[in-house]
Amino acid sequence: MHTPYSFSAFSDVDDALDRAVAEEVKVVGINDFYTTEGYPEWADGCHKRQLYPLFGIEFISLNEEDQKAGLRVNDPANPGRTYLSGKGLSHPFRLEEPYATILSDVRDEANRQVEAMCGKLNELLRRKNCDFELDLKQITDELTKGQVRERHLAKALRISVYDACDNDETRIKELLELLFDGKTLKSSVDNHAAVENEIRGNLLKAGGAAFVPEEATAFLPMETVQKIIIAAGGIPTYPFLADDANGNYTDFENDLERVAKQLAERGFHSVEFITTRNDVRLLEKYADYLYEQGFVVTFGSEHNTPAMEPIELFTRGGAPLTERLMEINYKGACVIAAHQHLVKQGLNGYIDEDGNADRSKRHELEVLGERLIASSGSPQNI
Repeated sequence: MHTPYSFSAFSDVDDALDRAVAEEVKVVGINDFYTTEGYPEWADGCHKRQLYPLFGIEFISLNEEDQKAGLRVNDPANPGRTYLSGKGLSHPFRLEEPYATILSDVRDEANRQVEAMCGKLNELLRRKNCDFELDLKQITDELTKGQVRERHLAKALRISVYDACDNDETRIKELLELLFDGKTLKSSVDNHAAVENEIRGNLLKAGGAAFVPEEATAFLPMETVQKIIIAAGGIPTYPFLADDANGNYTDFENDLERVAKQLAERGFHSVEFITTRNDVRLLEKYADYLYEQGFVVTFGSEHNTPAMEPIELFTRGGAPLTERLMEINYKGACVIAAHQHLVKQGLNGYIDEDGNADRSKRHELEVLGERLIASSGSPQNI
């Protein structure tokens, strides 16, 4: 799950973990963009609630070879752009040079892009003769944990528009139509998440009045991201986009046997799915095949939008996970738990210091992780 340390549907870490307890979810992973700042709060919150914490991170990387070939990987709109996750990072977090500086620099670059977007939003507000502007420092202090993303700008603008209009529905719609250059608001003004998504889509994405393209320095090479994750004690993980609403896949993912082979060649021994995106039958087909090929397979709920969804996992349309999917996901969580446990003791976990995995030992780690999760009741042993 993403938390407010990057952007999240949750008001804070306690909100996320309280919801996990209410839905009887026992193993929970934090997975924020470019930051591990939430780890101490996550660990403490899990300890208090007897939840088993996993520690992750997410990046947006670039594979230049795929980009030149026009190959869509797991971003359907941008060839070569590749989302990557790290699972089972060290806690307390540690990262040696040069990787600590590389991570800090890419985080700063992302913040600079959002600062430029904020400036363009204020230019738009002045052009439209609005009597308010956005204050980036105030947004950072009140809406973030220090890392500003474009979704924070959309939220801040939505709040400012509503305040300027005294929450009057007609006035809100009129002002947003003005800012959208005549496009009418499609969502109900009461659906804040949907309104923020429209603001983001109309103003902050390509073609929008406040869009600022990312600099090349905003995307680390895929291999560099893998090295950062390994240096931080984690397992480089490929997040599958998998099937869309029409059953289509990206160029990279559309051949299951080929993508499994290519991922292994690229140094990935772990994959994940955001299950709400996928048809339950197609998800089981992909997850089962990848598991049988030796990959660690885990699922997530993401929560990286303003919309609040359940913590308990389900697939597209609210369909529950099958027994096989539940089994695969649980075993994957067990491997990550075991990996964290071993690395904390200075031993090799699922992968070694070079990122190589002996997949024949996966079952041993599943057994160890199951024992850790079942016996601990709280994270004091990890």
